[in-house]
Amino acid sequence: MPRKSTITFAASAVKDLEEIREWYAEQQVPDVGERLLGEVISQVARLADFPEAGRIVPEFGGAHLREIIYPPFRIVYRLGENRVRIVRVWRSERLLKMP
Repeated sequence: MPRKSTITFAASAVKDLEEIREWYAEQQVPDVGERLLGEVISQVARLADFPEAGRIVPEFGGAHLREIIYPPFRIVYRLGENRVRIVRVWRSERLLKMP
């Protein structure tokens, strides 16, 4: 049986999640924000068993940078040997720019 991948979050992804939570709170629907964050975390958790489940990010085309489209979000991650690093969680209509 293959090993599960370890999942970590980059500081940029943590900041994205915090900003999502804050935005929904400002819109007076914090429960919607919490629900969506829980759903994003569920999508991320399945990458432990299926790290290649996401598509290759079209803006870059490298097999190591993948994403899950979970409307209205893009969950972008870097794939490594037995590890997944979540790098961004953005609105799906945004184009990806790496620093």
